[in-house]
Amino acid sequence: MNPESFGQIEGLFDAPLEVAPLLDQLPLGIMILSLDQKILFLNSAFEALTGFDRDEVHHVPCCHVLRTDICNDRCPILNTGDSVKPAPQTGTILISSREKIDVRLTASALRDRNGRIIGYMETVEDLGTHHQIMDHQRDLQGFSQIVGRSPPMQKLFSLVPVVAQTDSSLLITGETGTGKDILAEAIHETSDRSDGPFIKVNCGALPETLLESELFGHKKGAFTGAESDKMGRVRLAHNGTLYLTEIGDLSLPLQVKLLTFLDDKIVYPLGDADGYHVDVRIIAATHRDLMQMTRDNAFRQDLLFRLNVVRFHLPPLRERDGDVRLLLDHFLKIFSVRFGKSLKGFTRTAQELLLNYAYPGNVRELRNIVEYSTSICPVEMIGLEHLPAYLGEPLLDVGGETGDVSHVEEPVSWSSKEAAPGMNWAAIERQLIVDTLVKAKGHRSRAAEMLGWGRSTLWRKMKFHGLES
Repeated sequence: MNPESFGQIEGLFDAPLEVAPLLDQLPLGIMILSLDQKILFLNSAFEALTGFDRDEVHHVPCCHVLRTDICNDRCPILNTGDSVKPAPQTGTILISSREKIDVRLTASALRDRNGRIIGYMETVEDLGTHHQIMDHQRDLQGFSQIVGRSPPMQKLFSLVPVVAQTDSSLLITGETGTGKDILAEAIHETSDRSDGPFIKVNCGALPETLLESELFGHKKGAFTGAESDKMGRVRLAHNGTLYLTEIGDLSLPLQVKLLTFLDDKIVYPLGDADGYHVDVRIIAATHRDLMQMTRDNAFRQDLLFRLNVVRFHLPPLRERDGDVRLLLDHFLKIFSVRFGKSLKGFTRTAQELLLNYAYPGNVRELRNIVEYSTSICPVEMIGLEHLPAYLGEPLLDVGGETGDVSHVEEPVSWSSKEAAPGMNWAAIERQLIVDTLVKAKGHRSRAAEMLGWGRSTLWRKMKFHGLES
């Protein structure tokens, strides 16, 4: 096989561009196949990965070279069919040294100007390095962009890689600001669908009429203003992941249409009698109590069962003991680099306040606090004067939008106006704990509920203030 005679691209530049040298520069293994799946060309990355020489395997059937465990049942080329989109598959190949390696195979049809299939291109990506990096990240302190060392987060991190490899529908719950969007994207990036699109739809951001078109698409003339065909987000997510955030805000008619799609994977755009098959994984997220909504007839129980095949709950920050300090350091490094500063950390009093703050806005609020403080701090250490002013006014309403403490009979609401002149935050918080313990008649579990804290958080704060006895 002479690479110089393999082919040229004309019309793109003033002079013809040789195809073989171009493909050889790509770091991804590439194989060009005939209609009968015989090898016409391998690039250098493919040779380096598999150990096969392109001249030796010219016109050899690809299954004799790849020797993968998916050739018989899940051949990427056979699964491509007439689809215009690549179809990625993961599996194991046997290279020339008889060593097995994990790869991602993606096949796409090559067409002439009339749309007729004249051959195939298949790419091979080594997953070994990618998996090693992900394992290292999990060993450090978290998963993907999610950081945490607390027991509930470590349990979550251990389950995410396993769930990511399935196609089951997934429901992510948790208060606003806990990181549901980041978790959904991390699951997509770790899955076999990572080469496909990740399409996010906020079900609470659009009115029902516009949301239906946004999700399922429409035909030209389907309604006033529909001047052209629209595919819709569901079809755009083909071979990837559709992330439906704020699923609790979806109207009942759209819940029915979504349930129908989950049953048969067929999309019917508005004004179109024809259906379109879509291969997509659904991840939904909400801060609402969907079980209560089903009891109130505001959410369909059958849809909840279809979405809740696998469920991840992201705990609020106040229940993640030890993670606040880790997150403060994590975001400080990020924003120090972004703003071109060399900040060393927080002063003792500033760190004291931040470690004992309730964070009703969870990780998002903590991130915003660090971003603000980093941007305005002109010295090496962030002090109290660089923190947002509202942190000095501990109004404890930490139930969040899920209403986690709505059952408390005597919720605590204590303004800094009640503090004696000159009292700092530590003194204010100490007095608040004492007053709450008096109201709870010394019962610590009830006091923790009244404050909106976990029992371990209350115990840690009592120990800090010398109140453990």
